[in-house]
Amino acid sequence: MFVFQAAVVGAGTMGGQIAQTIAAAGIPVVLKDISQELVDHGLQEARDVTAGAMAKLVEKGKITQERGAAQVDEVVGRITGTLDYRLFGQVDLVVEAVPERMELKQAVFAELDAATPGHAILASNTSALSISEIADATLRPEKVVGFHYFYPASLMPLVEIVQGEETSEETTQAALNFAQAIKKNPIVCAEVPGFVVNRILNSAIAEVWREQEAKGLSIKTIDEGVGAASVVPMGPYGLVDLLGLDTVLHVAEHLHASYDLEGDVGRFYVPDGMARLVSEGKLGAKTGGDGFYDAQGDPNLDGEAEPDVAELVEMLVLKMFVEAALVLDEGVATHRDIDVGMMAGAGLDPRRGLFPPFMKADMAGLDAVLARLEAAEEQHGERFAPPTILRRLVAQGRLGQRTGQGFYAWPRFDEDPVGEVVKLETRADPDSGEASVAIAWLANGQMNSIAPTVIEDLGKVYAVAQAKGVKALVIASSNPLLYSAGADIKAFTQMDEAGGRALLDQAHGLLRSFEQGPIATIAAVNGLAFGGGCELAMACDVRIAAQSALFGQPEIKLGIIPGFGGTQRLPRLVGTNKALEMNLTGDAISATEAFEFGLVNRVVVDHELLDTALAWARKLAEQAPLALEQIKRVSGAGDLDDGIAAEKAGFAAVFASEDGREGVAAFLARRKPGWQGR
Repeated sequence: MFVFQAAVVGAGTMGGQIAQTIAAAGIPVVLKDISQELVDHGLQEARDVTAGAMAKLVEKGKITQERGAAQVDEVVGRITGTLDYRLFGQVDLVVEAVPERMELKQAVFAELDAATPGHAILASNTSALSISEIADATLRPEKVVGFHYFYPASLMPLVEIVQGEETSEETTQAALNFAQAIKKNPIVCAEVPGFVVNRILNSAIAEVWREQEAKGLSIKTIDEGVGAASVVPMGPYGLVDLLGLDTVLHVAEHLHASYDLEGDVGRFYVPDGMARLVSEGKLGAKTGGDGFYDAQGDPNLDGEAEPDVAELVEMLVLKMFVEAALVLDEGVATHRDIDVGMMAGAGLDPRRGLFPPFMKADMAGLDAVLARLEAAEEQHGERFAPPTILRRLVAQGRLGQRTGQGFYAWPRFDEDPVGEVVKLETRADPDSGEASVAIAWLANGQMNSIAPTVIEDLGKVYAVAQAKGVKALVIASSNPLLYSAGADIKAFTQMDEAGGRALLDQAHGLLRSFEQGPIATIAAVNGLAFGGGCELAMACDVRIAAQSALFGQPEIKLGIIPGFGGTQRLPRLVGTNKALEMNLTGDAISATEAFEFGLVNRVVVDHELLDTALAWARKLAEQAPLALEQIKRVSGAGDLDDGIAAEKAGFAAVFASEDGREGVAAFLARRKPGWQGR
């Protein structure tokens, strides 16, 4: 499903910003509300946030003042305001952003069901309400999905894609591709109250709210202490002032009603002080800065007692982990998506020294976290009870970073890791003690791009593994959040024609050696595997995918074609039709779809990925070496070498074309390319 035109219903601050994110990606969007005043407000909001973004680029010297003003007009020009549904007959996706009342949302969705084409996806920006219940108002529940932006929508990178009970896999994948197209960072989750980020964040902050009201603590001292502890971006009361007390109160009440039994202490707490301030119209930044603090920065809540900041921080951190683990145990989202959500939606950015719950637990040691939770449960009650998944991993000896595995796989490179951007880790067989299994860790920066140095180092690692007698090699990512985002386009643009051809020859020779050599290769794909990353995985004998993995060949969006075998290996794995679809559209597919079409051998829960890949490696390492090598050589024998030769010639011709240069330049400049057909 492709989105050529979109619509937003609800032109408030959030709706205006949502429309702006779509228009900024070059997609025309209709913005509807019930009065011209509201529509004008939404259009002005879109103009204001675009102007702010352009002003920053002008200030940094990246564009001129004139170009900035022109881009503001271009973006806002793609947004058409309206008071009715007459323009909705051509839209492919609608995002509803009306107030959080179920009866209102159902009325809007019933109208949308009648006003939009049958193929259109109907998405809700709800932060708490049931997607399935909203979908009941339509005749197409399979095309209804949650598409939850975080405020401010123009700046926050996260979108939670929420699957209702009848949301189809095709709808989910289309929503995910759309989120990526508008430069957002999507995670996928099942439908539960609070979804992922709001549920976890509210559960953690509830402990601070509870302690403050029970002990009359100073909120200013709490904010200063918690903010300085490097566990969250800012203190909880200042954060709520920014988000809006009414919004946070609504979510807190909803979560308390959804998860806590009547009379129970419960995991979620609704502070009386916040309810009182909301009743007085003190909502935070949206009411001139009068919320938990007044406009002068003085607290509006009673409380002078000095808090034990260390204890509050410990309760917040542990409760955040417990709730995140419950979300994982319930199958709502993968641990990778939960952590990404907390990074992109709650500001727990490792680059700032703030770590999301599972990554933080792995770094602290899961056995230590278990001990801390047992002590907290004894002191504070069952809401701190250690989750099942934590006890299971500790029992397995998977204690986190120091043991090489916890929720994530953590490299433990050999003393001589061989390469700089691909590093070797040999693993002794638990029975024989022989180093028959090894891991080649991709370690080329944040995006793990397939650069010329990666090809060179991967060749070195493979040769050393073969010399050491390794029989099975797992190719995994040292980045816990992705496999490889694709080829290093910038590096390729700096090579001359001869250098480019030599690199292609080297890369193809290496990948063919994977397929024909004596070592069994297993790709352990833990996130994005795009372009060259997908092609590397396809050259392996076995591909194991985490649930959150995504596969794609997006080269056509840059005006070029796959260069590392994507036009040849992909149709051999998934069939000609699906391969053409992936290569011609450039859109990603999920791990589930990749398994259905034969691109991957198994899909496993994210935290079991490396264990599963190593089990396959151990199994294949036990096989008869000569038979294994010959099976690899003769399986699928045919014209692959001829096909690769044709692909290399086609890649060279397209890469050197005007369209190829334009596509790469547009990608590097983060703009939409203009194709000339030459």
